[in-house]
This record gives sequence, structure tokens and C-alpha cells, in this order.
Amino acid sequence: MKDNKRNLIILIGVLSGIFGFIYEEVFYRIDLGMFVKRGSSFGPWIPIYVCGGLLIYFFLYRLKKNPILVFFLSSLITGILEYGTGYGLDKVFHTRLWDYNTEIWNFGNINGYICLRSILFFGLSSLFLIYIIIPFLEKFIEKNKGKTLNRICIILGVLMILDIILYQILKNVL
Repeated sequence: MKDNKRNLIILIGVLSGIFGFIYEEVFYRIDLGMFVKRGSSFGPWIPIYVCGGLLIYFFLYRLKKNPILVFFLSSLITGILEYGTGYGLDKVFHTRLWDYNTEIWNFGNINGYICLRSILFFGLSSLFLIYIIIPFLEKFIEKNKGKTLNRICIILGVLMILDIILYQILKNVL
């Protein structure tokens, strides 16, 4: 894989995870009236948003000439990801990381795993990713290509992956 492509994929993953972290911090501040550490990592990224951002890039970026199709397909893809992840975590590991049954603005929620607000937000966020973030990252990478950017991207990617793995190992110890 070329360095530019690898760097783009890493930066999409990291930024998607950070975006999700910020979104959830703000949302739960509004919902609960206080800040609550969200996610399943120590760092400021949420793994499901990393996966969602990468899925959108790999499956839909080539369809960027049709924003309406991108919106509907990204809503579908991220909805399936969220429902599947929530259901799987609940049924296999007996863990609920979110439950839309107990949150505000939960219209159209299905078993607490997804709701209309989340689906619409993910669809809009995917448009932001495809039409603003990725083109910006492509230009940034092209202007700053070289060993320094390669090292920074690799360090960021490894740090995020190690953080997520270590959190899973240590969450019951701490």
C-alpha cells in the first residue's frame, strides 16, 4: 500500500474516532447534564466511529458524485454497524455500551440499539467526512508527504490500536 493511501486511512480512522468522542461527550452533556467518559478506550476516540468512518470511506467514497445516494447508503451502513455491534455486545458479552431506550431524542429506536436521531446524524456525518474531511486530508497529505508524516501516522494508528486493546484488557482491573 502506498504511504499516502495508508496515511489517509489512518487519519480517517483516528479523526472519525475523535469526532465520535466529541459528539458523544457533547450529546451526553446535554442528555445527562454532566460530562461522562464515553467509549471503550482510554484515549479520545471511540472504536465504533473508527469502524464507521473507515466503512464509509471504503464503500462510499467512490460514489461521492451522488450525495443523496451517499447519505442514504451511509445511514444504512452505519445503522447496520450500530445495531449489529450493540446487539452482538449485548447477546454475546452481556454488555450494553448504549441504550437509546433511556436517552433523549430517541424516536424510532429499535431495541435501544439504534434510533432515528443516530441514523440521521451518522448520515450527515458521513457527508461531512466524504465532502469536507477526506478532500482536506488528501490535500494535507499531498503537501506534507515524507518520512515525518509517515511516522506520525504510524504512531497515531499504533497508539490508537494499542489503547483500544489495553482498555479491553485492563477495564476490569482499574
